[in-house]
Amino acid sequence: MTNDLLARHRAVLPPWMPLYYAEPIELVSGSGRRVTDAQGRTYLDFFGGVLTNMIGYDIPEIREAVERQLATGIVHTSTLYLIRQQVELAEKIAERSGIPDARVFFTNSGTEANEAALLVATNHRRSHQVLAVRNSYHGRSYAAMGVTGNRTWSASGLNPLQVAWLHSGDRVRGLLARLSADERIDAAVEDLREVLATQTSGDVAALIAEPIQGVGGFVHPPDGLFAAWKKVLDEHGILFIADEVQTGWGRTGEHFWGYQAHGVTPDLLTFAKGIGNGFALAGVVGRAEVLQAVPGISFSTFGGNPISTAAGNAVLDYLIAHDLQANAARVGAILADGLRSAVGGLDCVAEVRGKGLMLGVEFVRPGTTDPDPALTNRVFEACRAGGLLTGKGGLYGNVLRMGPPLTLTEEEAREGLAILVDAIRSSAEVAA
Repeated sequence: MTNDLLARHRAVLPPWMPLYYAEPIELVSGSGRRVTDAQGRTYLDFFGGVLTNMIGYDIPEIREAVERQLATGIVHTSTLYLIRQQVELAEKIAERSGIPDARVFFTNSGTEANEAALLVATNHRRSHQVLAVRNSYHGRSYAAMGVTGNRTWSASGLNPLQVAWLHSGDRVRGLLARLSADERIDAAVEDLREVLATQTSGDVAALIAEPIQGVGGFVHPPDGLFAAWKKVLDEHGILFIADEVQTGWGRTGEHFWGYQAHGVTPDLLTFAKGIGNGFALAGVVGRAEVLQAVPGISFSTFGGNPISTAAGNAVLDYLIAHDLQANAARVGAILADGLRSAVGGLDCVAEVRGKGLMLGVEFVRPGTTDPDPALTNRVFEACRAGGLLTGKGGLYGNVLRMGPPLTLTEEEAREGLAILVDAIRSSAEVAA
């Protein structure tokens, strides 16, 4: 059955849509943090549909909220009509955003959210110049792809924006990698000033940055860098967009939003993935004077529809009621500390990094910083064979990514850790 579905997939879907694993799997059911494939094999899920199934699978509170909305017969109305669920969720997100006098615009995906943020920022500043960060990923649409600093995900060199690039927080390689945290912040600020002076005409619209780079392999800068950058941005009136598509909703454990680790408040904040727990829900929240800068009429046909916002309200209420941010910190520490202790010293492991339940392991050829995507893939396949689903990423495809549901238990964390450690050690032995 799976082979037949794979053949049908290849016959009608484009080849640039990758499938995980040498033998792709079809997931047919899920409960809690576990999913089952069409062959009846059950896995502990440490990737959650790319950090999207944030609360887990088959959660009664979310299912019941969606069923209540379905029972009304109203699945869609468009934003031309009042949507109670949308207004209620917008109120909650505006309050939680940390942005004063906030407004919210809902979309269907993180790509659309970032596209909307760029539209707003360029209108507000009347400029198409944008600052972005190397190794970043912001989406697959035209402008979002234009500010993506990862060649693997840049399908076109055409760009509606004029983009200047800043250094990432990579601690393994690059010009700033060997510096201490404070020295790296100073060097990054110096780099920003030089980029503004040499690569722009001065009237830049915005800087867009991820607090932790998702597709980039969970690379992140020292805490405080965004605040240091923003001091320079404010001198020029440049807006700051925090892409919280993967870092939002308490996933990092230490804060509700990734930007809060830097002691700064963005002008615009984009969100997606986890808030819908699988339902298509995303958006941008920002200061009213900025978000209202679009001079023409615009709306989102499906963005913030009654079904997705019913799910979003239930997700956010569940998240807060169960203090999942604290759980992410507690359970994430089990994974991070365990990985650093068990495999951090291996000469094929360049770094174990991340925060909370957003963790990555970067693999290199022993004794070097040369990326080893082949070893990464062996570890990836070995995890699946051991009953654990993970993700991959990084600029060179050499980072194992983990973003489990925030409801992950301590027992499940230790179970997953054991599979991870065994997969890394056994794959490293084969490589040697």
